[in-house]
Amino acid sequence: MAGMYFLGVDGGQGSTTAVIGDQTGKVLGRGEAGPCNHVESDRGREKLVAAVTESLGKAAAAAGLTREVAFEAAVFGMSGGPEDKREVIASLVRTRMLEVTDDARIALLGATGGEPGIIVIAGTGSIAMGRNAEGRVVRAGGWGYIFGDEGSGFDLVRQALRASLRAEEGWGPSTTLSARLLGAAAAGSAPGSVNELLHMFYTRDWPRDRVAGLAPLVEQAAVEGDTVARSLLQQAAQQLAALAASVRTQLFPKGSRVYIAGQGGMFQCRMLAEFFRVLVELEAGSSTGPPRQEPAMGALLAAYAAAGLGEAGLR
Repeated sequence: MAGMYFLGVDGGQGSTTAVIGDQTGKVLGRGEAGPCNHVESDRGREKLVAAVTESLGKAAAAAGLTREVAFEAAVFGMSGGPEDKREVIASLVRTRMLEVTDDARIALLGATGGEPGIIVIAGTGSIAMGRNAEGRVVRAGGWGYIFGDEGSGFDLVRQALRASLRAEEGWGPSTTLSARLLGAAAAGSAPGSVNELLHMFYTRDWPRDRVAGLAPLVEQAAVEGDTVARSLLQQAAQQLAALAASVRTQLFPKGSRVYIAGQGGMFQCRMLAEFFRVLVELEAGSSTGPPRQEPAMGALLAAYAAAGLGEAGLR
C-alpha cells in the first residue's frame, strides 16, 4: 500500500480542479486550471489537454510529486459527459484504473461525503441525483433548457422576461423586473423595450450562461418588495424541491433521514434557498444544506472506491 496515489478531477465548463490523495485518505495536493470544453467544439481538444495537464501538474507539485506520477486509480467527472474525452484523458494520465464519468455523479459523491443522500444542482441548468445505501442511483430533471431545467438560473430569467413582456403588453401585473432587465442589458446597443430585449436574448451575444447570470436581479427585486419576483423565486424553489422529492421517493423509505445538498449559483440566492429549505424539510427526516465536499473531492472518493478503498475517507 505504501506510496499509492489516487486522483480525482472535476472537469467543468468554468474550470478544472485536480486533487491527489494517498492510500490513507489524506489529501496531498490540489491544482486548478481553465475549463474542459467539449472535445468537438472549437479548439476543444486543445483546451481539454491544457486544462488536464495544468491542473494535474499543479496538484502534483503541491503534493511534492513529479508530473509523471503514476496513480492506482483516477476518476474524472466531466461536464458534457465522458464519451468524447476518455481517449484524450487516457493519453495524459498514468494510472492503473481510469474512470471517466459525468460531473453530476462526482458532485453527488462530494456533496454527501460519499454517504447516501441527494444533491440538487441549480446553476445555468438544473438536475437532482441521489444514491442510497445499496448503491442505487436515481436522477430527476436535467433535460436541458428546451424541455426542462426548471428552477435554474436560465429558467428564472426566462420567467422574469415573460413576466416583463406580459406587463409591457398590458396583460400581466406591473413589475420592476422590466426596468432591471433592460438596465442590465444596456451596454452597447441598448434595447428600448422588453420585446427588443427578447430578440437580443436570441442572439449569439447572449448565450444561456450569460442570460442565467442575470438571475440575481430577480432576488434584488423580490427583496425590495416586487411581488412578481417573489412569486418567481417561490416557483423555482418549488420546482427544485419537487426534483429532490422525486429522487427521495424512489430511493429512501418514508421518514428516513436523508441529507439533501443544494449546489450551484441559484442556492446563493438566500430567499430561494430558504424557500427550498422549508419545502424540503416538510418531509420528515429530510435536512438540507451546502455540499459537504466539492465535486473534485467526490471524484477522489470515487477513485478510492474503484480501488476497493471506499472506507478510506478524506482528511
